[in-house]
Amino acid sequence: MTPAPNLVLVGPMGAGKSSIGKRLAERFGLRFADADRDIELRTGASVGTIFDCEGEAGFRARESAALAQLLAGSGQLIATGGGAVLDPDNRRRLRERGFVVWLQVGVEAQVDRLARDRTRPLLQRADRVEVLRQLASARAPLYAEVADLAFDTDGLATSEAACALASLLRERWQCDAAAAPAMPLAAHPRGGEGPA
Repeated sequence: MTPAPNLVLVGPMGAGKSSIGKRLAERFGLRFADADRDIELRTGASVGTIFDCEGEAGFRARESAALAQLLAGSGQLIATGGGAVLDPDNRRRLRERGFVVWLQVGVEAQVDRLARDRTRPLLQRADRVEVLRQLASARAPLYAEVADLAFDTDGLATSEAACALASLLRERWQCDAAAAPAMPLAAHPRGGEGPA
């Protein structure tokens, strides 16, 4: 049993971090925080707009700041963006402040799950399959570096994945909310309420 103040989901787009994460947060009585949604609430702009105006580097800087603040809290399930692991400081914080679950998914399943998605900036190209393959190849070692547990979501419905993962987590993770005080109400842009 590994104690950690937060439960964190990492993995590629389409792995189910938000959908599975919401169900897990309910099961474990955790506050759910979607890091990308948190960035949008802080800036008042969509992730796509931030990419358009500031480029990927600008978005990654905002992502690091948001993650640092989220991870300073406790008793949360944090669904990260697919590229959150690219920054070494993010990886260090993830290891220090969370029990990290790498949600795995194959490229074919990603293509199916993301077929109608037009909101993700890195997928706004004709060669989506090749983009997903390249991202998987580059990021898999980084997900492995931070992961306490890897869980394959291929072929599983959201409810099935959440149920199976919850069983594994009950054996391997313990919420250690005493590891740090909860985030003060004034520190969060929404008065202490995590983003929905």
